[in-house]
Amino acid sequence: MRDSWRHFIAEFVGIFALVFVGGASIMATSAHTESPLLAVAVAHGLILSIMVTATMRISGHLNPAVTIGFLVTRRIEPMMGMLYIVAQLLGALLGAYALKGLFPHDVAMATRLGGQALAMDVSFTQGVFAEAIATFFLVFAVFGTAVDPHAPKVGGFAIGLTVAADILAIGPLTGASMNPARSLGPAVASGQYEAQGVYWIGPLLGGIAAALLYDTLFLRRGKEPASHGPVEPRA
Repeated sequence: MRDSWRHFIAEFVGIFALVFVGGASIMATSAHTESPLLAVAVAHGLILSIMVTATMRISGHLNPAVTIGFLVTRRIEPMMGMLYIVAQLLGALLGAYALKGLFPHDVAMATRLGGQALAMDVSFTQGVFAEAIATFFLVFAVFGTAVDPHAPKVGGFAIGLTVAADILAIGPLTGASMNPARSLGPAVASGQYEAQGVYWIGPLLGGIAAALLYDTLFLRRGKEPASHGPVEPRA
């Protein structure tokens, strides 16, 4: 029981920090910064790097799309996976309500408490596709730097950089959620649920695809046959 609480609290605190810092960066820079997209990307990348590194010894998912990826590759028990997702959703909700209590009402509503929305010329299908691609990169980075036992030991740095890069790439199109909990918390707190399907369908599809690909193709199941030889770059 104590171990379950440790996992729950780690996921709760991590996603709370992501929603709070990420949402605050959107709200604070929306009208006062010449390059708000860059500022938002950096804020999300930094806080995710810190929180993944701080929690990865215990959990380090901080995203239902990551947890579902672990579930489909059988790297987490179903009950523990559900515990993670509940913690993520509750942490995101509390983070959004904390923002609502701190920022002026007009700013909070104008920015959806840092939540995401589709650009006017982006369709539902395009939004799903963009979020799926961005989340594929994110979960691929998670498996390639945190799950793979032979991965470089860089903590959450590469994961945070991936999120920052994704925000710079598709932020103007969808807001670059890559995280259903990250979108749902502000939506509930602000009462604005526009295109929530995009922020569930896209990230879950992209996360599952990345997890299955990396788990099937790159993770070793045993000792490599000697006939394979060393993997070295060609001259």
